Amino acid sequence: MAITFVNPSGLPKIDVYRQVSIASGSRLVFIAGQVAWDAEGVTIGEGDLTAQVEQSYLNVGTALAEIGGSFDDVAKLTFYVVDWTPDKMPALLEGISRAAAKLGVTPAPPATLIGVAALDVPDHLVEIEATAILD
Repeated sequence: MAITFVNPSGLPKIDVYRQVSIASGSRLVFIAGQVAWDAEGVTIGEGDLTAQVEQSYLNVGTALAEIGGSFDDVAKLTFYVVDWTPDKMPALLEGISRAAAKLGVTPAPPATLIGVAALDVPDHLVEIEATAILD
């Protein structure tokens, strides 16, 4: 399995992710949107976007580990953020950074950020889904 990240010339270079991923492998994996729940279903970081991003990102890592994968296998991430405004970007990036440090990874897969009015649980501020490729 191999995933190569590319920033094509002619597109802006984004510090926190690459514009394109090229993946090869035998299993295409879709991780359902992960929210800031712990293993018992308790919301972590109520009202705190950074803490919720961190927990959601760690939950993606847990899902990947369960199937023998890691963030090295992630080809694409999608972030759904409640009431998104650009001033929330530092909190989002801090949550990603904290989770990545705990997981020992450098986040780089292409990512899409979508602002939403609400998620299924009113206390949740972010949901993160992932697509991965495994051998």
